[in-house]
Amino acid sequence: MKPLLLVLVYITPEHRELVSRSFELIYAPNDGLGADRSNGAAQIVEHGQRIRVVLTNGVNGLTREEIDSMPNLEIICTLGVGFENVAVDHATRRGIRVANAANTNDDCVADHAMAILLSAIRRVPTLNRLVREGVWRDDIPRPPQVSGRRLGILGLGAIGRKIARRAAGFDLQIAYTNRRRRDDVDYRFFDDVRALAAWSDFLVVAAPGGKETYHLVNAEVLRELGPQGVVVNIARGSVVDTGAVAAALRDGTLFAAALDVYEGEPTPPAPLLELDNALLTPHVGGISPEAIQASVQRFIDNATRHFAGLPLLSPVN
Repeated sequence: MKPLLLVLVYITPEHRELVSRSFELIYAPNDGLGADRSNGAAQIVEHGQRIRVVLTNGVNGLTREEIDSMPNLEIICTLGVGFENVAVDHATRRGIRVANAANTNDDCVADHAMAILLSAIRRVPTLNRLVREGVWRDDIPRPPQVSGRRLGILGLGAIGRKIARRAAGFDLQIAYTNRRRRDDVDYRFFDDVRALAAWSDFLVVAAPGGKETYHLVNAEVLRELGPQGVVVNIARGSVVDTGAVAAALRDGTLFAAALDVYEGEPTPPAPLLELDNALLTPHVGGISPEAIQASVQRFIDNATRHFAGLPLLSPVN
């Protein structure tokens, strides 16, 4: 008999069919933490006694109360790397395994980080609009050069390292800050984000979300980055203070911002919408057909290995 799986996030019909080969599927995607969670809640009330597997993501998460409503739950998996809203400590105390899809979309996120960084510095969206309005190059400010400048990376995990590799192809000087200095890289290390921002021309945020990193990039950090600086966020919206970014872009404290994630998503960040020097994408950095397929397959592999008594490929606890 297949284990009963509750899926709380959107997956395509094709992936539902793939998952159904290994699990009895309840498909009840939620809209996100703090939004409408009624789909999943109704299924937990009706089927909670039988549910043994949950597939969620970092935004939706899984609360203590939801976990306790599923007494036979054995494993929680996230579709993607994030697990910040999963009650991991509580799951661990209950003997429930937690796994993510680490390293399945790193290349996609790193590609997107470089794409929006280059677009923001070279003002690609604005140039595209101006061409369509009949404006020629002699009537616009010259966009800055990328190569040879300084890139700071906040969070040198797997994605941060891949961003650094791509940045090296543009002859960028690279430095980073991290919870601890890494012994496997020779990039310059700063022990706090303000010092890194003061050194950098461009700052890429690749740190995890959560209480420890909330508004780590604030008005002070943006001032250190300076009027020619660009901030990029492909991590979690909570790490960057949206209001501080909007104020810095308006008053010229900051040259540009390129954000794939922002506070309050999926609602667009209203303070940034009218600013030409704010480049926004809808949290698609880790999304490609290849990355999603790899993430779904990682879930299947982790969950089936759990029930076979084998080690998980990407355990969180």
